[in-house]
Amino acid sequence: MQIFRGNPIITMHSFSRTTGISVVVANMVGTGVFTSLGFQLLGIQSPFILMMLWFVGGLTALCGALTYAELGANLPRSGGEYNFLSRLYHPCAGFISGWVSATVGFAAPVALAAMTFGAYLSAVFPELSRTWAAVSLVAALTLAHCLSRRASSGVQQIFTALKLLLILLFCAIILIWGSSPQALNFAPQAGDEKLLFSGAFAVALIYVNYAYTGWNAATYVTGEIENPQRNLPIILLIGTATVLALYLLLNFTFLSAAPISSLEGKLEIGVIVADAALGDNAGKVMGAVLALLLISTVSAMTMAGPRVLQVIGEDFKVFTKLANCNKQGIPVTAVLFQGILAVFFIISATFESVLIFSSFVLGVNTLFSVLGVFVLRYKKLNMAGAYKTFAYPLAPLIYLSVTLWTLTYVLISRPQEGLLGLGIIALGATIYFLSTDKTEQDSGR
Repeated sequence: MQIFRGNPIITMHSFSRTTGISVVVANMVGTGVFTSLGFQLLGIQSPFILMMLWFVGGLTALCGALTYAELGANLPRSGGEYNFLSRLYHPCAGFISGWVSATVGFAAPVALAAMTFGAYLSAVFPELSRTWAAVSLVAALTLAHCLSRRASSGVQQIFTALKLLLILLFCAIILIWGSSPQALNFAPQAGDEKLLFSGAFAVALIYVNYAYTGWNAATYVTGEIENPQRNLPIILLIGTATVLALYLLLNFTFLSAAPISSLEGKLEIGVIVADAALGDNAGKVMGAVLALLLISTVSAMTMAGPRVLQVIGEDFKVFTKLANCNKQGIPVTAVLFQGILAVFFIISATFESVLIFSSFVLGVNTLFSVLGVFVLRYKKLNMAGAYKTFAYPLAPLIYLSVTLWTLTYVLISRPQEGLLGLGIIALGATIYFLSTDKTEQDSGR
């Protein structure tokens, strides 16, 4: 059930637990895991440390998910960080978070995933324009998610199931029937302990954390999930744990199947591995598989992102139109806005710089949200019987420590991108104070 300003109460189809898990998995498994290993190999070539990268990144995401589960269960409204920060800190903090999520957090990754889809598809069908393939994908999925919530859920579950099946099939084929060019030792070696706490590890972890981005996706549609107090923690934990296991399996497969020298500095990891293990024609097949996988990623972000814009529209008069919904309760205006913004990024091809600093901006966003669990308990906002973070306060402290470590290294190693990220945050604050009156600034309504 959902109530909108001035509209009658209408009964809607809620997202099930399965759909919620699908949203989390599909948002997480995107371009990062298939493109970032090559950059990690430039600074680290120890198989043990490389696997530890993906374990630490997954553990960090899991700690974040455990914390978000408590926040979402006790503050059950769509909007993710926007909802949390508005309630726990101040409406301005929430608005900035929503601004970040609506611009950098979803539209840019949608564009990136769609452009990668176009690149892989054009490798299989050279006559296709990668740009227009990307635009067509965004347009088609935007339309699908505007039609009905049942259609939206169906699309998401089908493509997420297909994604998991294809990844597991790929790993099985490579490991069972593929050739093994090198025998790698995944046990710790002398000097590995120094690498674990090195600058190279921290920089590589930035790429890994980006690959895990999306573990919080279900919190953007909390208000549309069946029994969120019960189901949201299960959705976040199962979704994140599934991706952690999947990423470890994928990277074990990559490292086992192709020479490290052929992977260094390369983006098309999956294609290189397929060629090395199965022959020259396998790369095209892998290109087609990855293109199919990315449909689910774009679909998930097209579903989740507009809900942030919707709640901003509900709370701030100047953005009221973003809360407009159709008879199915779908925020059509917000869905269309995000789709148009993503298409703009694709056509202009200017979002590549956004990709670099987006991990920094989103890291700041989630950092303050996870810190908010301490604020939640201090203000005694916990609901009776609602989920509480497992291993509190250890879980949120692990997340905060690792995130602060990586954010610091972004500022040190890539100051331009870090400062640009801070500029995006400052711009959101400026828009908030220029577009809202004093009453809204104080109340968020």
